[in-house]
Amino acid sequence: MKVAITGATGFVGSRLVERLSQAGHSVVVFTRNLGHANRVFPSSSFPTVTNIAYTPTQAGEWQQAIAGCDGVVNLAGEPIAESRWTPDRKRMIVESRQLTTRLLVDAIAQADPKPSVLVSGSAIGYYGTSETASFDETSGAGDDFLAQVCQAWEAEAMRVKASGTRLVILRTGIVLGLEGGAIAKMITPFRLFAGGPLGTGKQWVSWIHRDDLVELIIQSLSQPGYEGVLNATAPNPVRMAEFCHVMGEALNRPSWLPVPEIALEALLGDAAKMVLEGQQVLPQRTQAAGFHYQFADIQSALRDVLS
Repeated sequence: MKVAITGATGFVGSRLVERLSQAGHSVVVFTRNLGHANRVFPSSSFPTVTNIAYTPTQAGEWQQAIAGCDGVVNLAGEPIAESRWTPDRKRMIVESRQLTTRLLVDAIAQADPKPSVLVSGSAIGYYGTSETASFDETSGAGDDFLAQVCQAWEAEAMRVKASGTRLVILRTGIVLGLEGGAIAKMITPFRLFAGGPLGTGKQWVSWIHRDDLVELIIQSLSQPGYEGVLNATAPNPVRMAEFCHVMGEALNRPSWLPVPEIALEALLGDAAKMVLEGQQVLPQRTQAAGFHYQFADIQSALRDVLS
């Protein structure tokens, strides 16, 4: 295959490029920082990767590189939980997803030949939060900020179906890996014997191992039976208290010092909602499509990540 990818130098995208390249596929990387991409994917190690500079929210010559690609993977978007949600930050979070997806879909519509599939990111924030309800791909949308972001994001991706391109939308949970994501932020307190659950510990954590997510993206590219909305989460979500307990066991450290809600709210403001509230998300359509998880339970996932 020849695959174009946005967000390719990130936590998930870099592993995806690595896997595709190792399998002999050609990869077009759209990057905001060409120098950085050249360092991450040097031609000596990644001879099938082409790095192309672009501004994600602006039309440009980069869109012409979509023509001739078999598939497109859209992972672009400003980090959500890195800082407080000021009005400017909220605008960046929305536009980096909505506008980038719009321009990709426009490029697919104009491409000759057209890609046969678009795999577009979304998030389980689509469903809103709950300590008691469970959600699958048929569940309705929530009404908070993250749910609104996901709805706008997905609406832009849906337009690609008018071009006859197969669409897969992956609503992704918390991605587990050592080089980024939640684990990278939580591991230091545990190593200092000061780890523990965030907030009450009762909130649900719907997670997926990075290797499973990358494999799901690859299968979405190559398998025509994968279509529509798929939850990119493992089939066994857990409560935050259990997540931290298992993490402590994997590190041979205690999980005894909860991080109070007020501390997270002081640090992140409204963005603290992401970690203080959760949702129990089940990948029913993902499993029905035939996807097999290498890491289906939190014990095996965290042991692999932290070994």
